[in-house]
Amino acid sequence: MADKEKKVTIGLDLGGTAVKIGIVDEAYELLAQTSIPTGAERPYEQVIADMGMAAAALLQENGWRMEDCLGVGAGCPGTIDSKNGVVLYSNNIRWDNVPAAAGLQRYLPVPVCLDNDANCAALGEVTKGAARGYRNVVFLTLGTGVGGGIVIDGRIFTGGHPGGAELGHIRNGSEHRRCTCGRYDCLETYASATALISDTKKLAAQYPESVIWELCGGEAERIDARMPFDAAQAGDVCGRMLVERYIRHLADGITDLANIFRPDRIVIGGGVCAQGRNLTDPLNKYLQENCFAASTAYVPQVITAQNGNSAGIIGAASLVRQGMR
Repeated sequence: MADKEKKVTIGLDLGGTAVKIGIVDEAYELLAQTSIPTGAERPYEQVIADMGMAAAALLQENGWRMEDCLGVGAGCPGTIDSKNGVVLYSNNIRWDNVPAAAGLQRYLPVPVCLDNDANCAALGEVTKGAARGYRNVVFLTLGTGVGGGIVIDGRIFTGGHPGGAELGHIRNGSEHRRCTCGRYDCLETYASATALISDTKKLAAQYPESVIWELCGGEAERIDARMPFDAAQAGDVCGRMLVERYIRHLADGITDLANIFRPDRIVIGGGVCAQGRNLTDPLNKYLQENCFAASTAYVPQVITAQNGNSAGIIGAASLVRQGMR
C-alpha cells in the first residue's frame, strides 16, 4: 500500500509502439509501473487521453490519490518546446505542434513537465543510475537512431531554443550516408544499431564463410546488432572488421563530445551496450589516446547505462522535482 506521508511523481515515457508509465518516490525509486500500446496512428487527443487515464488508474490502484502526486513528467521523441509543453515535431509518432502538457492536465490536474525522451533518459541515469553522484554527464542511446542528452550542473541542457542537443546529428564519417534528418554522414548513420545491422548485412555478403551466417541461420533478415560482436569474439575476420569500424565511428563521436563538454562521465545506453566492456574498454582506450589535452586534462570515462527501460520513466518523473528547486 502507498505511504501516505510521502509525495510521489508520475513518469511517462512515450514511444512509437508503447507508453511506459511509472510512479516514482522522492528517492527516485520506481514504486509501480505499467505500459499501454501507443496507437500512434490515431489522433493525438486519443493517445493523450489513454496516457492520462492509465496514469490516473495506476495511482488509484496503488493507493494514492491525486493530491498525493506532486506532478507528471513526460518524455516524448522529437523536438520539444519544454517551456510551453508542446511537441513541435515527432517523426516517430507523427505529431506536429501538439499541446501535450495541456492535454495531459485534463486527466491529471497537477503540474505537467514535458521534455525529449533522450533528455529524460539522461536525467534518469543521473538521478538513479550509472551516473548517480555526477553533475555533468553526456548520455548517448544507441538504438534505431542515436539519441542524446546533456546534463550540466545536475540539470538538463537543451540549448537556448528547442531543437538543441541532438547529439546523433553531429558529423561523422565521409561515406555520404543519408540520415533520416535529411543531412549526410550524421553520427546516427554510423553508430546506431540500425547502421551496424545494415553494415553487417553488406559485409557478410562478401564473406560467405563468416560465422555470422551460422548465427543468423543463413537468413540475412535475422541479423541483429549482437552478431558481429559474437562473431568477432569467435575470431571471425568479418566480425572483427565490423566491430572495429563501428567502435571507431562511435569513439570519434564520443571524443568530439568529450572535447566540447568535458563531462564527468559519458553514459551510453541501448541494446548495443549489452556488450559491456567489449564496447567500453576500446572506447575508453581511444579517448585516452585522442581526447584533447589527454595527458594534462581530465578525460571522462565511458560507462554503460543501468536503468534499462526504466531510465525514461525515472528521468521524466525527475523533471517535476527539478522544476520545484
